[in-house]
Amino acid sequence: MKRTLIWLRAETKPLEQRTALTPAGAAALREAGFRVTVEDSPQSIFPIEAYRSLGCDIAKPGGWVEAPENAFILGLKELPEDTFPLVHRHLYFAHVYKGQAGADDVLRRYVRGGGELYDLEFLTFDDGRRVAAFGYWAGFAGAALAVIAWANKQAGDRRPLGPIRSLPAQGVLLDQVSAALDRIAARPSVMVMGARGRGGSGAVDLARAAELETIEWDVAETRGGGPFEAINEADVFVNCVLVTRELPPFVT
Repeated sequence: MKRTLIWLRAETKPLEQRTALTPAGAAALREAGFRVTVEDSPQSIFPIEAYRSLGCDIAKPGGWVEAPENAFILGLKELPEDTFPLVHRHLYFAHVYKGQAGADDVLRRYVRGGGELYDLEFLTFDDGRRVAAFGYWAGFAGAALAVIAWANKQAGDRRPLGPIRSLPAQGVLLDQVSAALDRIAARPSVMVMGARGRGGSGAVDLARAAELETIEWDVAETRGGGPFEAINEADVFVNCVLVTRELPPFVT
């Protein structure tokens, strides 16, 4: 029986170091019987040797174009802009189903080539939860940046939040939060809206790790509809609510 091929393409968007498949994920796929090919990406946070040591096949960046047509091409962000027909089955965040600019051109490439798009944003379990989501760490990192910006502002910095860069580990980010807070005597209160969701739980965990007062609001607290004056009472407000329909504004 021929094994299904998962082909991890190299990301091409500038500064994108994340990947849709970690070495641990590649190991799990191989153990489950899949073939795994990984493109040697100069941007990925994971070294290519981490995949090679697991027995993954290694390919050149952009080699997915010549991959067997029955391969699943796995990525994270959009494909490089081009016009050739897409013949493979692709899994990634395509950003084409909400009227984004250029969406029609991308979808026509699939029609012309007979390929298929499995958009990670719209793959869900039977209960509606997304199969793949990055919300937890978005909430964690976003709350960290907000706390740092607040602390720098209290310290009198003209530019509360300077350029940011990727970090190798969660502990390094927490150290940066602690360093910013150590410059001032006060400690902020952090209000997280949507505290029980993926992004919200990440924001709450950051606030707790920094030992900050945390105000957690979710469906029960917002059911009556906004605006909510209580937002003004918090020093840092982290909004993690996914809005899919019209609703009263939280602040006016």
